[in-house]
Amino acid sequence: MQDLPIDAAARAADGPAMAELSAGILMWRRGAGGTVEVLLGHFGGPFWAKRDAGAWAIPKGLVEPGEELEACARREFEEELGVKPEGALAPLGRIRQKGGKWVEAFALEGDLDPAAIVSNSFTVEWPPKSGRFETHAEIDRAAWFPLAEAREKILPSQRPILDLFEQSGGIVA
Repeated sequence: MQDLPIDAAARAADGPAMAELSAGILMWRRGAGGTVEVLLGHFGGPFWAKRDAGAWAIPKGLVEPGEELEACARREFEEELGVKPEGALAPLGRIRQKGGKWVEAFALEGDLDPAAIVSNSFTVEWPPKSGRFETHAEIDRAAWFPLAEAREKILPSQRPILDLFEQSGGIVA
């Protein structure tokens, strides 16, 4: 798949009200016994603090105007985990999340220590309408999961990314 810049014309390809487009990386490795594991990040902040199942995702973010998909995926990975992703990205495809956002996913074989991540932060009013603002890490922790467990942990709307990864053929061979 060719990695083209996203511009207004490309965004309009699906009609005038096309949803936002994000790009992200599903990092994978072979764990103990050769089991394939994927790296997921847990959402930070008070809304997600006590949630586990369905509260994890691949590092991803919005594609800026004129930005190439692969460049966006690398930038977001580094912003959310504090690690520059090295190596060739393998295109997995595009999914549409429940809220309408499109996500272009790439696979990358690699390894990193989840305890060493350093995420960017965001500010949120909490509790809502309280006038009190708090700053939190966008990703408060990361972990490696075998694919079956990753299916339980990942946002339900991102499970198709795991399907694309498993169907990708040579990536995990």
